[in-house]
Amino acid sequence: MIEKYFLQLEHIIQQFSNIRSLTLKKKIYNTRQGYITGSVIFENGYRLDFTEVRNTDLKSKIKYRYQYMNELMEQIFRYDNAPHHSNINTFPHHKHEKEEIKESGEPTLSDVLTEIAGIQRK
Repeated sequence: MIEKYFLQLEHIIQQFSNIRSLTLKKKIYNTRQGYITGSVIFENGYRLDFTEVRNTDLKSKIKYRYQYMNELMEQIFRYDNAPHHSNINTFPHHKHEKEEIKESGEPTLSDVLTEIAGIQRK
């Protein structure tokens, strides 16, 4: 189950044509649980670093982080579920954008890559 989920993530990444390179690291704990981390480098030098800890028996990810940065490694945005902004309605899910913390649902890797594609088209 977890291997199938990881293959789905790889397939999602391959759907985006503006990717220069991809690095992935996976750790499978058992048939349903695992960890994946990666760096996607886009043609413009920007990058997305991401991590997911997942149990396929659960709807939500155990832990996630999607951090999009420019070529100088300055953060453009980051989604995560670290439990440090308990004052927002979507706690623990949130988005860091510039100096703001925004409410956010739990995004998928596809959601984040689609958002990045929209930003890059501008």
